[in-house]
Amino acid sequence: MKVLKFGGKSLANGKGIKTVVTIIEDKVKQGEKITVVLSARGNTTNELEKILEKARKNESYKAQLEAFKKYQLADFENVQFENEFNTLDKLFEGVSLLGDYSKRIKDQVLSQGEVISAKLVTQLLKAKNINANFTDSRELIVTDEQFGDAQPLDRLSKENILAHFEKHNGNTVNVVTGFIASNAKKETTTLGRNGSNYTASLLANYLEAEELQNFTHVNGIYTANPDLVPEAQKIEKLSFAQANELANFGANILHAKTIIPLLEKNIPLRILNTFDHGNKGTLITSEESEKGIKSLSVLDNVALIHLEGRGLLGKVGIDARIFRTLAQRNISVSIISQGSSERGIGFVVQADQANEAKFILEEEFEADFYKRDVSAITIEDQVAVISIIGQDLSTFHKPYNALIKNQVIPLLFNNTVSGKNVSLVVKKEQLHKALNVIHGEIFEISKKINIAIFGHGLVGGTLIDQILQSAKQIESRKHIKLNVFAVANSKKILLKRNGIDAGWKQEIKDSGEPYAIQDVIAFAKQHHLENLIAIDNTASQSFVSNYIELIDHGFDLVSSNKVANTLEFDFYKDLRTKLKENQKQYLYETNVGAGLPLIDTIKLLHLSGENITRIKGVFSGSLSYLFNTFSVEDRPFSEVLQEAIDSGYTEPDPREDLCGNDVGRKLLILARELDLSNEFDDVQIHNLIPENLREGEASDFLNRIAELDEEYQKVKEAQKPGCVLRYIGDLWGDLSQEKGNLDVKLVSVPATSALGQVKGSDSIFEIYTESYGDQPIVIQGAGAGAAVTARGVFGDILRLAEKGNH
Repeated sequence: MKVLKFGGKSLANGKGIKTVVTIIEDKVKQGEKITVVLSARGNTTNELEKILEKARKNESYKAQLEAFKKYQLADFENVQFENEFNTLDKLFEGVSLLGDYSKRIKDQVLSQGEVISAKLVTQLLKAKNINANFTDSRELIVTDEQFGDAQPLDRLSKENILAHFEKHNGNTVNVVTGFIASNAKKETTTLGRNGSNYTASLLANYLEAEELQNFTHVNGIYTANPDLVPEAQKIEKLSFAQANELANFGANILHAKTIIPLLEKNIPLRILNTFDHGNKGTLITSEESEKGIKSLSVLDNVALIHLEGRGLLGKVGIDARIFRTLAQRNISVSIISQGSSERGIGFVVQADQANEAKFILEEEFEADFYKRDVSAITIEDQVAVISIIGQDLSTFHKPYNALIKNQVIPLLFNNTVSGKNVSLVVKKEQLHKALNVIHGEIFEISKKINIAIFGHGLVGGTLIDQILQSAKQIESRKHIKLNVFAVANSKKILLKRNGIDAGWKQEIKDSGEPYAIQDVIAFAKQHHLENLIAIDNTASQSFVSNYIELIDHGFDLVSSNKVANTLEFDFYKDLRTKLKENQKQYLYETNVGAGLPLIDTIKLLHLSGENITRIKGVFSGSLSYLFNTFSVEDRPFSEVLQEAIDSGYTEPDPREDLCGNDVGRKLLILARELDLSNEFDDVQIHNLIPENLREGEASDFLNRIAELDEEYQKVKEAQKPGCVLRYIGDLWGDLSQEKGNLDVKLVSVPATSALGQVKGSDSIFEIYTESYGDQPIVIQGAGAGAAVTARGVFGDILRLAEKGNH
């Protein structure tokens, strides 16, 4: 059985009461076994309290009482509330004569609201041929004699309820009055604050219900007040303990006395919206989630006042003088922070009191100004306070670091004595972004990652499609929401705050606009976009010049473009200095080996202190395919090359592969990962293109590739038996010195060796280390192809996105 509880707003005249009846009817039709607990309708309880107060003061109350009766009857046909109305008439008349009332009388008055509500719903259900049974909880729940806040007598109440439900079961829908009960003398009592919810949880406990469904006017429990935080998210699931922490957000249904009966029997509580039938609400169980639930609140009508001066450090009585001076003018200080190593005190006051506060403090510290103990009292009025309720200071580093990474620098922060609340003062222009960053970092909801993709050719376009196809699954599995807000080529850009969709290619053609990198930065700032990542899928040296500006404006970088890591060593160092200054990351796993985890492996080995002595391998998937095939098949070199071109393994101009520069750049990248200061000029490259074919248009070269056949046939035939050709990169020498030796060359190796056994377009890398000796670490796999490279870039994006998520 499920217990359904409907609150007052759900039962209000019009849409409310009709929707409640429809919900019950639908559940009955679906064969669900349910019990319904009702509050008084609309503002009934408040209305009865107001009338009661008027009667006590001997004020005219009858017009209000008649309006109350009219509301209860509304347009409902054949409803009979004579008994309840007569009871109210007599009670109010008695109170008016006596000029006072007791808690016992008040309970009798207020109880009529629930009785009227339950009788009405019972009759409306019967009109729809539903077997509904009006159930007066005063006949079931027995309490002590503490009127207004009575405590149930557990054994007697349970016996009554079990006996009643044994009699009225099967397909009967018991419509139970919430909030009210009776004592042993059969006098009406009420269960106090949260009473109807308490009734529902007691019934759920005694009947061992499958679930308690609490229907309200909101979709569930939120991580913050949605009016203050537009990005506030409904929490799908939380524990009863965590739910109590969020009771500040109107979730008074989560009072402890409501929760205890459910905890005893481990009965789930689901918060649902009567008016949003499709919403699954918030499920609350005894199961603890990994992270504590927290909430955000904002004060934006404030100002920050700073007192600065050399005499403030360690001087006794400064704080007392500040607070006394402000208190004399009724100026309240909400946050104060004083660093032990700082010569200053900062505190927050209401914005409209800031100027007065400054004026009276300048008067108070006039002598200190003269002695230069106080140098300045300043106001920053464009500020806001963000309070993270339930934030333990021991884990505050995560949201704080996320703010810094997103270039939001708090002006001041402090925490309560309990260590469970943290408050930050930020610039008002950064409030929206700060809330997004904190919210995404501390709650178990999706962390939004805003991505700008530069270059949408084969790799870039494939990457975009992979992101769009995987986004929902990643959000569901990893709580990471990937939002591609910018897609650009060298000429035009498409900017969409809430992300592109499957029609992006046509859209950039139709509505893409010319841009500079500053336009992307300005767009991100205008829309308060957090967790920014710029993706470079170009092969452009000119685009690399934008890296430092992007880093300065809060972007992490991911690149399949090898240029940045192979430019002058001074630029290489400057780029990493800038990354460190801004606490940003630059990932480029696909620079060498496409999707293979090569760079990451080398970084980890080097970081751990492992002495890498040599790195050797087949670096080019294109040339791997070319020589793997040519070595074992009796075909002309030009025929195999043409096949590689047609299969998309090479660049449109295959000379870009054959010249060896690509392999050289990859080898140089690995050298620099070992902190070697080699330049590209240091790489000794065996160019596979004869000198007479190196110049001219690509089309001319493609028409003359047969001229390569004779030379490479000779090379092939000159090998020792059982050997094959491989085009390799080789980093060797004393790699503990400033520079290493870098060779790119065509070699002949035994077909049985690791290099000789490479198939298709696979790449292979042998990493020799001091610890492993002659046995290298071998990394082998697909080393070329748009899909593989794009997947590698995608992996780097997810590594950045997941950083700090655990």
